[in-house]
Amino acid sequence: MNRRSFLSRSALTGTGLLILPGGALANPANNRLNIALIGVSGRGLSHYGWLRDQNVVALCDINEAFFADALKTFAGAATYTDWRKCLDHKGLDAVVICTADHHHAFISNWALNRGLHVYCEKPLAISVEEARVVRANWLTKKGKLATQVGTQMHAQENYSRMREMIRDGAIGTLESATAFGNRQIRRKAYHPASGSPPQGLHWDLWLGPSPERPFNPAYFVGRPGANCLEWNMFWDYGVGQIGDMGSHMMDMVWNVIDATLPVSIQAQGEAFNPDVTPVELVSHFDHPANAWRGPLRVSWHQGGLMPRRPAPGIDLTAIGHGAVFKGTKGFLITDYQKRMLLPYGKDADLSYYRPRAKQDQEPPITAFHQNWIDACKDPSKATCCDFEYGANMIEQMLLGLVAYRVGKKLEYDGATGKVTNAPEANEFISRKYRDGWTLNG
Repeated sequence: MNRRSFLSRSALTGTGLLILPGGALANPANNRLNIALIGVSGRGLSHYGWLRDQNVVALCDINEAFFADALKTFAGAATYTDWRKCLDHKGLDAVVICTADHHHAFISNWALNRGLHVYCEKPLAISVEEARVVRANWLTKKGKLATQVGTQMHAQENYSRMREMIRDGAIGTLESATAFGNRQIRRKAYHPASGSPPQGLHWDLWLGPSPERPFNPAYFVGRPGANCLEWNMFWDYGVGQIGDMGSHMMDMVWNVIDATLPVSIQAQGEAFNPDVTPVELVSHFDHPANAWRGPLRVSWHQGGLMPRRPAPGIDLTAIGHGAVFKGTKGFLITDYQKRMLLPYGKDADLSYYRPRAKQDQEPPITAFHQNWIDACKDPSKATCCDFEYGANMIEQMLLGLVAYRVGKKLEYDGATGKVTNAPEANEFISRKYRDGWTLNG
């Protein structure tokens, strides 16, 4: 049996039991995955509930102080401070990644290299090259390993309704799609050196592949689950709102438009800061036509630079984070849970559109984590946000940052991952790593 999947199962004749990964025996109705949770506090805490139904055999965190509480839930799990060692824990089937963003692509790629199923919090990558490497690796294992990017709001039923409304012509022919977010967290520069890491906090491992910088406790403040807002705006550790709310909001668009990679990109925003990603930014991405729609412009607005309101009285700032789809006969304005259909023009009487009958509606995902678990146990099943879907989406968003840094419209060859009209832009496709760290380990 392949211990990495549940596709090849060997029944014990007459016992009703199965040999599971790692050689354990269990009732087939109660089989569980052997999982490593990497990042046990912060965002990791939100996964404890569903992980209790699996077999968490390894815990990893750069702060040893978090292990005591984690072990109350996952008694007997081995503990590691270095994820590179954790990934070689004997008998693993899968990994759940809740680390700082600059480790995501590294851990994901290393895990795939070891034949592990992977759930990775968003963003999947913080450089174009990272997104492309992880996607390419997973595509060689598609149908064998299950992957999921943690844009868990994708499970909202509203996502399914948005998609079917636009595909069924509720706003006529789709012309453009815009995602937006008005969060504004400003920083001037990396924090200066301040004090020393407390005992058990491994600062060097937290830095990981990023350049060596001095410790400052300010990177570790903030409530659990929101600590990312203290470090993800710095270029070495994240990509600011592109990777945070941008991943969630663009997911609403991505789920509808069936896009791959843009052919041209342009962006503008506040003055460039070599330490801090922009707060104010507007990016535009041109996508080729596909089987059901024509060429499409997709946009991202952040930091209070809101898109033009679709009609008087529609306050996008009050919505805060959402998306607007524009068609020839109207707009669909949406956030996670709600949507507003706004017809316009003399022909927009909605006589051309009939909502689907209940039995014909696209089913929502409903259980986002279970969607991944089910695919881990039977990788012939699809997940809703796999590493092809997620890597394409974040590659597009990261290209917006490349265009912002270069300051000109870029022409992009998605097959090669190269900008063709501005060679200087290709410098920003990848990032440099500290000695001893490799993306493909």
